[in-house]
Amino acid sequence: MPKIALNFEDGVTRFVECGPNEVLVDAAYRARLNIPMDCRDGVCGTCKCRVESGSYEMDAYIEDALTDEEASQGYVLTCQMRPKSDCVLSVPATSKMCKSGPTEFGASLAEVRRLSDTTIGFTLEIDQPDNLAFLPGQYVQVSVPQTEDSRAYSFSSRVNGGRVDFLVRNIPGGLMSGYLSGRAMPGDRLTIRGPSGAFYLRELSRPTLFLAGGTGLAPFLSMLDYLSARGGSTPPIRLLYGVTRDADGVEVRKLEAFANVIPNFTFEVCVSDPDSNAPRKGFVTDHFGADDLNCGDCDVYLCGPPPMVEAVRRHFDLIGVKPASFYFEKFNAAEAA
Repeated sequence: MPKIALNFEDGVTRFVECGPNEVLVDAAYRARLNIPMDCRDGVCGTCKCRVESGSYEMDAYIEDALTDEEASQGYVLTCQMRPKSDCVLSVPATSKMCKSGPTEFGASLAEVRRLSDTTIGFTLEIDQPDNLAFLPGQYVQVSVPQTEDSRAYSFSSRVNGGRVDFLVRNIPGGLMSGYLSGRAMPGDRLTIRGPSGAFYLRELSRPTLFLAGGTGLAPFLSMLDYLSARGGSTPPIRLLYGVTRDADGVEVRKLEAFANVIPNFTFEVCVSDPDSNAPRKGFVTDHFGADDLNCGDCDVYLCGPPPMVEAVRRHFDLIGVKPASFYFEKFNAAEAA
């Protein structure tokens, strides 16, 4: 059965399975998700959503409810939409309004890896892994054992054998990084809550540029893990991974492995330290120009600290080319540690 991801305005994502020839709104109600709706007949337009990826058919509706222009832009009436494949939809309402919310999952700490002086990787074993679904690039809130707090981390892998990976910036005094580098023990119990976030991999239809800063590499590892498992060809994908020092570049072997199995995927590591021995020095903006954006016919994904996002925006203006789509996730390393 097709699996449908419903992305709500507050960043929460919920998944429902749609039966053969079932309209989406019925599948959502069966999962106790109340998508706003009035008529069920394709007349009022209240249940209008936008399909970001996937194939579907539409039953009859009137133009007052959905215009031809809206339909050409991917908008649908969920009371008339019959998914024919996995789909991703944007719902113009909050999860609370639809009587939903983030889902909680229990997990055990399986492994902690000191990847560098500045980066820690950790793996969780999920209690009910078959129930955990997320779009590659999304994040969850992870509880910090022995505290009442949690921290938001992007998945850095898909669920594999019931396990899933994350990356953490190792900052002295950081709540989660202090736990992982000090008192963490295999088997410790944690809770994850989500998934959430509008930063996720869309359907690849044109050349794509990934820009990662530091632990902003995490969601791209999740995307690449998804693409490697899916197989098949893709448009060209180039990853520029920016770090401060040579030692800060982590998970390079994983990137090399992905480059061997994902057609048209390449990556480069950029090091801002002028004393670096890396082939590419400077910032990611030093290593792509107008030609790399395919005259604007490309998609750009960026995950990094706020100054990096703003620097890339200015770079688009400087080179006089803007991508067809620009998706980004800002993070503050100090708050996430």
